[in-house]
Amino acid sequence: MSRIAFLVFFLTTSFVFSQEKNRDFFVDANYFYGTILRHNKDISHLVKAHPDGFIIGFNRKTHGAERWQQEYNYPDWGFSFVHQNANYDVLGENYGLYGHFNFYFLKRNLFFRIGQGIAYNTNPFDLETNFKNNAYGTRLLSSTYLMLNYNKQNLFKNFGVQAGIALVHYSNGNFKAPNSSTNAFTLNIGVQYSVADERNPEYISDSLPKKISEPIKYNFVFRGGLNESDYLNLGQHPFFVVSAFADKRLSYKSTLQLGADFFYLPFLKKEIEYLSIAFPNMGIKGDEDFKRVGIFAGHELHINKLAVVSQVGYYVYYPYDFEGRTYFRAGLKYYFTEKLFSAITLKSHGAKVEGVEFGVGIRI
Repeated sequence: MSRIAFLVFFLTTSFVFSQEKNRDFFVDANYFYGTILRHNKDISHLVKAHPDGFIIGFNRKTHGAERWQQEYNYPDWGFSFVHQNANYDVLGENYGLYGHFNFYFLKRNLFFRIGQGIAYNTNPFDLETNFKNNAYGTRLLSSTYLMLNYNKQNLFKNFGVQAGIALVHYSNGNFKAPNSSTNAFTLNIGVQYSVADERNPEYISDSLPKKISEPIKYNFVFRGGLNESDYLNLGQHPFFVVSAFADKRLSYKSTLQLGADFFYLPFLKKEIEYLSIAFPNMGIKGDEDFKRVGIFAGHELHINKLAVVSQVGYYVYYPYDFEGRTYFRAGLKYYFTEKLFSAITLKSHGAKVEGVEFGVGIRI
């Protein structure tokens, strides 16, 4: 369900962005070829071949009708489809649908795309038929891809070209074990077709206020989800997180945060019980507390009603050693009003994902 929610989240926000008069768009098609990175020693046996595939994108242009478009140099928003063939039958093939943004630099000759969505894997882990695939524990995966391309639009009439690099990530967010995930670093080349031949588009450029004056605000967030221990067959368990933090908006784009988290993690309880019985030499008694408390600092990057969240935290209450005291959180928030918001975030310890968090909150 977490992957479906990611897609619904992007479809909703993209619909909001689409409520503008400008209807100019272009499509692009790209072929990529690369390698799977060994970000985790546990997937070394899966790096057998070079993945390849294609990325098809639908891109709606913006011209500054709203402030966020001017602040970010008139980005595109859109949808994309990615097919990746690992060229190794254990990993299978992935088919993904994404929402994305294109951000432009160097007189719009260079763009950076970030896409988030869901993917379908054709050959996930199965204890009897595909036990080697410890990267994907489920058919449905959350997926992110990053693309940095040099592009020339309308090079010949409505046709253009682009080329560059891309990173494609697949994971199930520890929704179900195993979940070692993969990251493919690739080179890509593609073509574009613009519906309107806009060689000299008109961009709206208003005189925007540079400063935003806001007092410190206080936030309360309740998050939850499902995850599972890395030890197989311990079952999926719901988890809950209660967060409280203060934030200070520094500009139209940026807000800083400082706060605390309380974690209620039943999957750790099952892991503690299992290890105390199965591996007594590890020194685990079985009665260690599975709850945690952490403090964190964070940042929000605002894009209209959407915000990109990044946080780094440290456990101050840490009775059971699991993946270290430092944790990270990254994801998206959507502000329904100035006070009410929803959030989808990924909590991890370095490259090790603990779970996908779905949250609602209030800012007062």
